[in-house]
Amino acid sequence: MKAITHLAAFALAGTALISTAFASTLEGWSTDLEKAFEDAKKQDKPVLVEFTGSDWCPPCIAMRKNVFSKKEFVDAASKDFILVELDFPKGDKEVKEKNQPYAKKYKIEGFPTVILFDSDGKEFTRFFASQYPSTEKFLGHLKKSLENKDLD
Repeated sequence: MKAITHLAAFALAGTALISTAFASTLEGWSTDLEKAFEDAKKQDKPVLVEFTGSDWCPPCIAMRKNVFSKKEFVDAASKDFILVELDFPKGDKEVKEKNQPYAKKYKIEGFPTVILFDSDGKEFTRFFASQYPSTEKFLGHLKKSLENKDLD
C-alpha cells in the first residue's frame, strides 16, 4: 500500500511539473497582444498570434514541441513577424482569463488557431497550426501567406 501511495504522489508531482513546463512562455514569443500591435506599427511588421491550450490540447502540445519552441522556427519567423502566444491553460486560471477577451473578439473556435495581422492590426489570414506540423511546412505556409497578402 505504501508503494502505491508513493507512486501516486510521484505521478502527481510529475504531472504538475509537465503542466508548468508547457504553460511557460516560449523564448522569442510575447504574451502581450496590445504591445505586439504597437511594436508591429513601429517596425512595420505583421503579427503572428497563436491561440493555444498549452497544457491540455494534444495538437497544441505537439506544435509547441515540434515547431514553436524550435530556435530555427523562432529565428526565421521573427524576421518577418512579431510572435505572440495567447494561451488558455487549464492549469493557470489567471492567464486564461486574461486572454479570454481575445478569443471572444477574434471568434476562436478551436486550438491551435493562428491568425496573421498586418502592421495596422487588420487580420489577413487564419488557419489551424496543426495543418503544418513541422518547422519547414509551417515556415513555407507563412511565406505563402505573406506573398498572398502582398497581392491584395
